Amino acid sequence: MNYDFDRIIDRRNTSCVKWDARLDLFGTDDVLPMWVADMDFPCPRPVLEALRRRLDHPILGYGLPPDSLYQAIIDRMARRYGWAVEKDWITFTPGVVTATYAAVRTLAVPGDEIILQPPVYYPFFSVVTNSGCQVVPNQLCLVGDRYEMDFEDLERRLGAPGDHGGKTHRIRGLILCSPHNPVGRVWTAAELRRLGDICRSHECVVVADEIHGDLLIDGAEHTPLAGLSEELAQNTITLMAPSKTFNLAGMAASFAIIPSPRLRRDFERARLGQGGVNVLGLVAMEAALRDGDSYLEELNRYLSGNVRYFSEAVAAIPGLRLIRPEGTYLAWVDARGLGLDDEALRDFMLRKARVASDFGHVFGPGGSGFLRVNLGCPRSLVAEAVARLKAAVAELKAAGALPEAAAGLKAAGALPAGATRESRGE
Repeated sequence: MNYDFDRIIDRRNTSCVKWDARLDLFGTDDVLPMWVADMDFPCPRPVLEALRRRLDHPILGYGLPPDSLYQAIIDRMARRYGWAVEKDWITFTPGVVTATYAAVRTLAVPGDEIILQPPVYYPFFSVVTNSGCQVVPNQLCLVGDRYEMDFEDLERRLGAPGDHGGKTHRIRGLILCSPHNPVGRVWTAAELRRLGDICRSHECVVVADEIHGDLLIDGAEHTPLAGLSEELAQNTITLMAPSKTFNLAGMAASFAIIPSPRLRRDFERARLGQGGVNVLGLVAMEAALRDGDSYLEELNRYLSGNVRYFSEAVAAIPGLRLIRPEGTYLAWVDARGLGLDDEALRDFMLRKARVASDFGHVFGPGGSGFLRVNLGCPRSLVAEAVARLKAAVAELKAAGALPEAAAGLKAAGALPAGATRESRGE
């Protein structure tokens, strides 16, 4: 292996949000930080070498995306996905969340509606509401140990525009998380095609956040929605970045691929004033996309091992079960078997288990009682997190606070399934 992902790199006192903000965010720094989607692995060597070469030049002024960066994106889309992308379709943005704001403002005016598929990446909710729009939930269904899209509910919602204060507003778009954060689904081509066809038939544009598209567990395959057909491409704004794949979040570098000239023009107008990618971000992005494949192959093997290890360990802890991810390095843990409400679960994780995860309720409907745990770290840290969880649950059980049926329910697969049509009263 070219990379030692087992190596512990001390990130404390480096102005690192993940490690140095623990006291402010969680009230204690005596927790393992396994929350924000930021890996504890080094960046690829070609990226660091490219940055060092650029820093040999003494001026860091405004930068322009070079033709070689456009070509690196075009080549990568063809190489990994068989998707023929044209240079004119590509526009650069300082982050996928920033680009999502621009996409919503491309499609909607205040009062309009945007569909989300919760439980989902929680900044999407703020993107919609801060843009003056309203969230329409098309909640995912947990069927056994796997989430599925509710296409019937989607069609029903698209067929019935909302009526707010006597003024009717249309659903203008849907934000697709693909692969899905936090539930870890890598949507199949058939699922994506069905979603895309439904949205297109109702003039609902899909904003596809595909930032985790490279992070695939045990050989899963990611399909860009817009790469499925020309018709779907013309109705899709695709958002991508090297930040999760190559641990470059601090470089604030991302890009959008928008085949539709009308959507691309409106997107560019909507993002006026947001700024572009900084000069070092452009360098890092090009090096990662062009020369990062071997790093990615090793990373996905290591992450797959972390998922297998964590899955086996969680299976032995009463009251917990893992919704095994197909993509991303984020584990979605069903903790409802502990019998704790959201406030008590937070206290349990921070004070008893001493593991700082993201808490499921912030991901919207269907997230209550779940935990999002970042496995993008050396396996020894995953093992430490498991040991802390196991000890904390054992303490809960010894105190008589663990529901007696939790272990049996988990073994039988009988814990409540989360979002179903019945639970929504339909």
